[in-house]
Amino acid sequence: MGLDKSYAVLGLGRYGLAVAKELVKNGAEVLAVDQDEDLVNQAALDIPYCKCADITDAEVIRQLGISNMDVVIVAIGGSLEASVMAVMLCKEAGVPEVIAKCSSEMNYKILSKVGADMVVFPESESGIRLAKNLVSSGFVDIIELSKDVSMVELSVRPEWEGKNLVELNLRRRYDINVIALVQDKKVSITIDPEKPLKSSMKLIVVANTAKLSRLR
Repeated sequence: MGLDKSYAVLGLGRYGLAVAKELVKNGAEVLAVDQDEDLVNQAALDIPYCKCADITDAEVIRQLGISNMDVVIVAIGGSLEASVMAVMLCKEAGVPEVIAKCSSEMNYKILSKVGADMVVFPESESGIRLAKNLVSSGFVDIIELSKDVSMVELSVRPEWEGKNLVELNLRRRYDINVIALVQDKKVSITIDPEKPLKSSMKLIVVANTAKLSRLR
């Protein structure tokens, strides 16, 4: 994922609009689509490329150029049938990554079965958080602790492997504080700063949200 990828958001309800606006805010190329003209007009205030169209129609998917997108977020509200059709059409069009919003465990299973690469529950995965994770290359997860501070889980980069936290001095270089290490799904808050990092590890850090771009 990252800013060099193109995104389409299908469905501009509260969740879809939040995803699209956050992607645009972070400089990503975004196509936003909904069948409701009022929602499209509202979204057009913040999103440069908005279309009013029926995204359950194969010909519309073709005309919109969805096959050229790297990532499609299907955020249709209230209609499982429409979500299923959109996911299937996007995968048939050759979209590498299709993410679908769902509202129940049963919907989760259905959308996964028909080809969604990732299924999210809006209750536990905010649209803004999803968008931040999509454009933040190298980040495993981002959680906003406040308006200005975020907790980020990131992979150990190749150039960090074999070095320890003292050598890397991440606090000075990137203005981040390492608060935990993750290895083999186990989280340790007791950190040995002289222990060499491995590629299988992940770091949990706290950082100023505005400075996260230094890590990308």
